[in-house]
Amino acid sequence: MRHCSHRYLYLLLLALFVSFAANCNGGKTSSFVRKGKKSIDMPLDSDVFRVPPGYNAPQQVHITQGDLRGTAIIISWVTQDERGSSKVLYGTSEDSLEFSSKGRVTRYTFYNYTSGFIHHCTLQKLKHNTKYYYEVGIDHSPRRFWFITPPEVGPDVPYTFGIIGDLGQTYDSNSTLTHYQMNPMKGQTVLFVGDLSYADDHLNHDNVRWDTWGRFVERSTAYQPWIWTAGNHEIDFAPELGETEPFKPYRHRYHVPYKASGSTSPFWYSIKRASAHIIVLASYSAYGKYTPQYEWLEAELPKVNRSETPWLIVLLHSPWYNSNNYHYMEGESMRVMFESWFVKYKVDVVFAGHVHAYERSERVSNIAYNIVNGECMPTPDPSAPVYITIGDGGNIEGLATNMTEPQPKYSAYREASFGHAIFEIKNRTHAYYSWRRNDDGYAVEADSMWFYNRFWYAVDESN
Repeated sequence: MRHCSHRYLYLLLLALFVSFAANCNGGKTSSFVRKGKKSIDMPLDSDVFRVPPGYNAPQQVHITQGDLRGTAIIISWVTQDERGSSKVLYGTSEDSLEFSSKGRVTRYTFYNYTSGFIHHCTLQKLKHNTKYYYEVGIDHSPRRFWFITPPEVGPDVPYTFGIIGDLGQTYDSNSTLTHYQMNPMKGQTVLFVGDLSYADDHLNHDNVRWDTWGRFVERSTAYQPWIWTAGNHEIDFAPELGETEPFKPYRHRYHVPYKASGSTSPFWYSIKRASAHIIVLASYSAYGKYTPQYEWLEAELPKVNRSETPWLIVLLHSPWYNSNNYHYMEGESMRVMFESWFVKYKVDVVFAGHVHAYERSERVSNIAYNIVNGECMPTPDPSAPVYITIGDGGNIEGLATNMTEPQPKYSAYREASFGHAIFEIKNRTHAYYSWRRNDDGYAVEADSMWFYNRFWYAVDESN
């Protein structure tokens, strides 16, 4: 009898332990150990920062979508020696650039720095799914590039996005961009979740580092659109230097088609691309009730037509679900404001940066809590998005390795390594997602999952 009571006690304790583990432990924390080394900015005389040859040659060329549906493109570049021409020649034949469009020029000063001449030109009424060649700097040292417009918006249009965040311009940044370009699963457009140059991490917010970053990424940004999200390193608010206009360098250099979606600010806007409706939000602009961003998002979400664009993707900078002690809970107030909308409208995935590591969540929400009911823990929710933190581009601040323990249940996979991701839409129901660390070969997937669309095929992916 005594033996039986001991056995019963043992089984009871075992059951309690298993229950505790099930309630406290989450998914997988990667066992991969990255060689410890400091993230160092590449020197200014690095090949990747080289100024193109020729007098007043265009540099820092980058493109982004120029309208709501992908029939326009914004082309931006800088001329350093003089203003030069803001005209773009373009056409569908490399031998005959039969069209032209004239842009506008802007400049800015920041403390003891004066920018070059920053050109922005929008090409409109482009054909879908067409390769265009374009030329800039036509008056002195012309340079020619190309891009491919997206397919016409539709529910079963396949399309592949790359996802990069918190890139910077270190040796690790160069590895990230190289891995993205060499990835056998070719991205057609980059969804960039904020923190571009990290110029503000240098003395006096050294804006020369905005120029070097623009030249560094040109090998990708001149040929495919990057969809821009503003991060905290774009704020550049420095009253001690007499600079009190937030986002000044970013706003002058990186234009987006915010007016096309009815936004009043370039920090929040939306576009449609292939079978995706992409919403960009601003973690560092006001989003409380009755603010412009709040009212815009409240009006925007009901406009999303899942019969036309089944995939609803949100980009923002500060993550809402983060089990890293680095920037822990910084996105909480925005989550409180908007998470119930994300669940109501069945957002498929939210990409964020800010935390210099990688993490993927389960489909969870924390919308039941009402102060008095005590239901303040995230719970599984099939209508909720997957939250992916991908602030692991390679910036000068290095990796965020200090993770909370135990790993919470909402966290499916996490790892402190630099890398990038690919989101490959197959049709209205399925998309394949993969994350690849820089330390592996180009084809190696460190984390992956099949996404099932929340509107058309809302089954549990974990099964």
